[in-house]
Amino acid sequence: MQNKLPFSRYFVIGVMLFALFFGAGNLIFPAALGQNAGSNVWMAVTGFLITGIGLPFLGILAMGLSGSKNLEELASRVHPLYGIIFTSLLYLTIGPFFAAPRTGAVAYDIGIAPFVNEGYGQIGLIVFTALFFIVTLWFSLNPAKLVDRVGKILSPAIIVLIFILLVMVIIKPLGSIEAPQEAYANGAFMKGFMEGYNTMDALASLVFGIIVINSIRAMGITSTRGILIASAKSGLIATIFLGIIYVGVAYLGATSTGTFGLFDTGGPVLGKASFYYFGTFGTVMLSVIILLACLTTSIGLMTACGEYFHTLVPKVSYKMWVLIFSLVSFVIANFGLSNIINYSIPVLMFLYPLAVALMLLTFLSKLFNHSRLVYVAAISVTFLISIIDGFKTFCDLLGMEYFGWLTHIVSFYERVLPFYKNGLGWLLPVLITIFITGIFASVHNFSALRVKNKTESAL
Repeated sequence: MQNKLPFSRYFVIGVMLFALFFGAGNLIFPAALGQNAGSNVWMAVTGFLITGIGLPFLGILAMGLSGSKNLEELASRVHPLYGIIFTSLLYLTIGPFFAAPRTGAVAYDIGIAPFVNEGYGQIGLIVFTALFFIVTLWFSLNPAKLVDRVGKILSPAIIVLIFILLVMVIIKPLGSIEAPQEAYANGAFMKGFMEGYNTMDALASLVFGIIVINSIRAMGITSTRGILIASAKSGLIATIFLGIIYVGVAYLGATSTGTFGLFDTGGPVLGKASFYYFGTFGTVMLSVIILLACLTTSIGLMTACGEYFHTLVPKVSYKMWVLIFSLVSFVIANFGLSNIINYSIPVLMFLYPLAVALMLLTFLSKLFNHSRLVYVAAISVTFLISIIDGFKTFCDLLGMEYFGWLTHIVSFYERVLPFYKNGLGWLLPVLITIFITGIFASVHNFSALRVKNKTESAL
């Protein structure tokens, strides 16, 4: 049994993890953040990095520390039914409801839209996404090493292309950094922090963590401590790559507003920047690589979701699940990238606190002897706050007045919960709940142990 690996092995796993996290969609969020944050870009991108790479890193570590074979097993520490519901919602979110349709929409916005006449935009999107998800379906039904091989080539290709683009931005900036938009004029850090949710990587880390752990075990490391250290080193490599790209693309976005104008999403920023520096050749190269990258990501998501739900409901075949998810993804993709991003926000406001709370519980679990009481109490408190955040965000998105009952609860939360207006109202109550129930569980376990020892002594 090994306790450590050479750096080259950690690097290989780290690059693999980077490839799992990094999809073309991850480029559009820092680009949009940079455009909107303007002169406050560095404050905003700092917040973005915490949720965009910090939380995914913690998710990988949590899975490594937990010893669980998958996310459902870890979430079942709360309750087996909760494990199924939470895992299903997470897969649907990073799969056919949001992330998978987003791959098709991003591929169209960056790779195809620049070559389509504006009057045919919607028709172009329908035709392209139909072909995109037909190809996704075909590869998902016929798993082949070709997809893995293409993915291994594309990840370095994207890194190289983006780094060349970022070097050009530093040497010859697109323009001066302008004043921030209203949303980033005040509280840019927290705005960036919340924007990091859009990457969905913290949710995905709870799924990808198992892939990393299995890779580490295959290399001979089997102890919990060894797996945790190897996960940390590999995760650090992946997060460094992601962090450099996020910061660089955010800077690109910040310098682009005066030259290109402000866009609804970050997709057009990259395409126009490629054309600005490298002409039509640069645009075509970026389009091809982004299109293929989105396709491999889509196939991976479809395959993962199909496998999980087939395990959950064996009576429905894997092929049928993949067909259903591909159709759903096609329909949602045609709502357009901006709508997909906007409507995912209420769901992320609901799911992210639950995911982070589960990570915190995993790290602290040994302190309260893995007591189910603590898990149930902490997740219940998180749910009561995050579900209201989800409804509140949904109403804000649609410009609706809050429901009567929602108004009273939101008003109460705003009065009593620290950081509630910043989207972190759940954090302090959860920490307090873990502390109180953890003490109770420890005392209860100690008392039970004493009774058991006395009984054994009497016998």
